[in-house]
Amino acid sequence: MDSKRFNRPIIITRHASLRMIERNITEVMLLDIVDTGTTKYSDESHLWVFKHYPDRTDNLICAVLVLEDSVIIKTVMHHFSIEE
Repeated sequence: MDSKRFNRPIIITRHASLRMIERNITEVMLLDIVDTGTTKYSDESHLWVFKHYPDRTDNLICAVLVLEDSVIIKTVMHHFSIEE
């Protein structure tokens, strides 16, 4: 799986894979979040990408990313809130 937004391959950590199963987040949904979701950067290589899905009751859905030679997905969350 590759990200068009970041133009690099995606690596899903074991932790993120387990959270995806728990939270009913598919790889298709995850790729959609990574490539079309709203971004909030912590620094140049660490960020949150999140998106609302109208058919879900546990929004916002968020992926925590590290940008290196690949996009590393550290975890996925639901009921995400944006802190200012």
